[in-house]
Amino acid sequence: MKIPPFSETRVCVVGDVMLDRYWHGDTDRISPEAPVPVVHITHQEERLGGAGNVAANIRALGAQVSFISCIGEDDNAEELKCLLAAHQIDFHLMAVPDCPTITKLRVLGRSQQLIRLDFEQSFTDSTERLLAAFKTVLPTSDVVVLSDYAKGVFKNPQAFIQMAKMHRKPIIVDPKQINWSCYQGATLLTPNLKEFQQAIGQSCTQDADIEQAAQACLKKFQLEALLITRGASGMSLIQKEEKALHIPAVAKEVYDVTGAGDTVVAVVAVCLGAHESLQISAEWANKAAGIVVGKLGTATLTPQELCQKTAGFDTKLVSEQRLVSLLHECRLAGKRLVMTNGCFDILHPGHIHYLEQAKALGDVLIVAVNTDESVANLKGPARPIHPF
Repeated sequence: MKIPPFSETRVCVVGDVMLDRYWHGDTDRISPEAPVPVVHITHQEERLGGAGNVAANIRALGAQVSFISCIGEDDNAEELKCLLAAHQIDFHLMAVPDCPTITKLRVLGRSQQLIRLDFEQSFTDSTERLLAAFKTVLPTSDVVVLSDYAKGVFKNPQAFIQMAKMHRKPIIVDPKQINWSCYQGATLLTPNLKEFQQAIGQSCTQDADIEQAAQACLKKFQLEALLITRGASGMSLIQKEEKALHIPAVAKEVYDVTGAGDTVVAVVAVCLGAHESLQISAEWANKAAGIVVGKLGTATLTPQELCQKTAGFDTKLVSEQRLVSLLHECRLAGKRLVMTNGCFDILHPGHIHYLEQAKALGDVLIVAVNTDESVANLKGPARPIHPF
């Protein structure tokens, strides 16, 4: 299975936009004024942060995006507009007097973050103006993303959810508010594990506990699915009346997790817009997250980078659940799959011959081995010769 075509997909993103500013420099001494490093700034850069990073990721994947948010009336707002225009993002920004544009300044010495300075205050209620812009772009959008960083854009998330439901649009919410009743009726919520635990009011890390609590959330808040990002433990997709899918993490090196959740939301959105299932969308998102955590700061990735990540088996004996995940990776990488099975309580030249022939038919051969009970049912009470 090849990467879906995203160019015809249009996503509407509403949320809290931020200006991410990075000051890079060298540090080789401690200040004589206080026990802190002295950083000699050599260059600086600005990136789209928060919901803006979601929009930037969608554009980097080749899809179209309409972006709606609040800004202040200051120089940083103008910088944000320039960045959005540079990414070719269709934007609708509501200026809010007496509120600064949300800005996060990170100072890095030799690529190591030393301090982050936040300039922000909650925006006053601009729901009516935001909804007016939302109403104009909604009919031509395939998917809606509500990227809630709890900075004041979403005083009333339900107004956006109900309007999107009227137009029969899938609604993905990246939640930051603890009380999920404000997200009731959404299609998919994408919390990280900490946010999930805060919402349910308890700590749970085992798959079975997460599944049980997630199913209760789906029922309580009338959601269709939860995609819970779990760091080094990967992701868990829980859907109504479906078997839970726990996807192992694929990252080899973690450099910076900043904005990884934004990438997950963006990839799921464009995949759903391209008519992929939630399961396949989650697999792609997991693969994308494994790439962006290897980059510094808020980052995007391209379809080419996704395609370069190919599936690999680190062991030849895998569980059924791990096999399902690996096979999705193989399909995403365009590999041809072949499956066979057998009792194999004895192994003879005929087995070897047909296994070699089966392997020659594709890129990956899956061999299912019958259990002892199955062998006995098929071959009689004297079997198996060698147990499973």
